[in-house]
Amino acid sequence: MRRGSFVRALLRRPQGAAAVAWLALVALAAAVSRVWTPADPFRTDPYSAWLPPSGAHLFGTDAVGRDIASYVMAASGTTVVVAVSAGLLALVVGLGLAALGSLTARAVRESVAVLIDVLVAFPTILVAMALAAAFGGSLGVVVVASGLGYGVTIARVSRSEIRRVAREDYVTAARASGAGTATVLLRHVMPNIAPVFVVQLSLAMATSILAEAGLSFLGYGASAETASWGRLLADLQKFLGVHPWTIVWPGLAITLTVLALNLLGDAVRDAADPRLRGGGRRAAAPVDPRDPVAPTAAPDPADSPAASPGVTS
Repeated sequence: MRRGSFVRALLRRPQGAAAVAWLALVALAAAVSRVWTPADPFRTDPYSAWLPPSGAHLFGTDAVGRDIASYVMAASGTTVVVAVSAGLLALVVGLGLAALGSLTARAVRESVAVLIDVLVAFPTILVAMALAAAFGGSLGVVVVASGLGYGVTIARVSRSEIRRVAREDYVTAARASGAGTATVLLRHVMPNIAPVFVVQLSLAMATSILAEAGLSFLGYGASAETASWGRLLADLQKFLGVHPWTIVWPGLAITLTVLALNLLGDAVRDAADPRLRGGGRRAAAPVDPRDPVAPTAAPDPADSPAASPGVTS
C-alpha cells in the first residue's frame, strides 16, 4: 500500500482524523513551549492566586498564582518526551523478546515464553515505584519502567504473529537463500505484522502517559522543577472542593491524549487492513447466472410443489 493512499485512508476515518489533529496540537504545544509560553509556568505570584479564566490567564491561576495554561503547555513537552521514549524502548524490548521467542531454537523459544509469562505478571506502576525507591523518582525511571513493562506485553502479543509469518513460503525461501535471522525479521516479517506493532506502540505510549501522570501524582515521577500534568493534578486536588474548575484542564489534557493514542492505533490498523480500507466490509461481487462455475443457489422450499397449498401429488 502506497504511503499517500494509506494517509488518505487513515484521515478518511473520523476517529483517525480527530486523533491526528489532537496529537498534532499536543506536539505543536510541546515544541512552542520550548521557546514561548503566555507566562512563565513556574513564576509564582500570591496576589494573583485563584484568578478565574480570562484573557490574561486563559485557564486561570492556581494557589500560588501560576498561570495554569502556561504550565499545561510546558507539561505537554514532558508528556511527548516520555511517550516517545517509552514507546521506542517498549518496541525494541518487545521486538527482541518476540524474535527470540519465535525465530530461535526450541529450547530458547520455550525459555523466553516462560520469561515473558513471568514478567507480564508485574504491573508497570509497581515496577516504577520499586525503581523509584531504589534510584529516586525521575522521568528516566518512568520511561524505563513503562518501556520494559509494556515491552513484555508487546512481546507476548507479537510472538504468535511472528511465528505465523515465519512459516510462510517466502520466509522459508529467504532462509534457503542464506538470509540471516535479522534480515528475515526486518525485511520479511516486520512489514507483514506492522499493523499489530503500531496498535501496540500506541497503547504503550498511552500507558506511559498514564504511568507518568500517576507516578508524578504520587511523587515518584517528575521533579518539582519539571512541568507535569500529573504533578499539577496533585497540587490542585487539595482544593478540589473550593476551585473545581482548575483541575479540569490537566485532567482533560491527559484524557484526550490517551484517548487519541488509542483511537489512532485502531485507525491505523483499519487503514492497513485491505478488507477495511474502503471504510467497511467489502460487498460480494455480483454473480452472473450464465457463468458455468458460478455457485447455484439452493432451491427455496416454498417453490416446491409439496409446499404449495392445494396441490396434491
